[in-house]
Amino acid sequence: MTHTVRIDFVSDVVCPWCVVGLNSLQAALEHVKSEVNADIHFQPFELAPGMDENGENLTAYLMSKYNISSEQVAQTQAAIIARGKEQGFVFDFNSDSRKWNTLDAHRLLHWAGETSDKQLALKQALFVANFTENRHINNHAVLVELATQVGLDGVETAEILASGRYTEEVRELEARWQQQGVSSVPTMIFNNRYAVSGGQPVETFVEVIRELIKEQSAI
Repeated sequence: MTHTVRIDFVSDVVCPWCVVGLNSLQAALEHVKSEVNADIHFQPFELAPGMDENGENLTAYLMSKYNISSEQVAQTQAAIIARGKEQGFVFDFNSDSRKWNTLDAHRLLHWAGETSDKQLALKQALFVANFTENRHINNHAVLVELATQVGLDGVETAEILASGRYTEEVRELEARWQQQGVSSVPTMIFNNRYAVSGGQPVETFVEVIRELIKEQSAI
């Protein structure tokens, strides 16, 4: 018997640990694919909601936010690069890497989740564009290109970006998840019951999913 598990994946597209967490989750779901039908919904969380359209140098941003040195930033990034390499994902942190405002990216992700099956593909394309290619993911032309790349309509994408559509919906979802206690990302909520935070190993997700299966089987 296959069990359906809803997973609300609260994250930001400029969060490197969200990449690690998603890759671990997907590996876990592959491990239990004969037992589970995963229903994944990407939920918005902005790490830098006040960021202007030009972004900010990533190293300078992290040094200021966490009151750490450039050497400490480099050490953390080296650990993230290593985790990414284990998963087959390339993080290219360099002196030109920037932190971006991600409201527009979240608006497109919301639209993709509401109207298509392309939300996961768009999320992954945004991760690659930001962390591997160091692209300007707050730029509308880049966002239209990424949306088109995963099979979404480019004309409608441009119209959404220009109109501000889905801004209210994104803001409401962000507030709702924060009210429910989500204060860091990634946070993954399984069947509205279990929350797992951070770039956890595959085994952690398998354990949570198996526990949910056990509970459903007992009903």
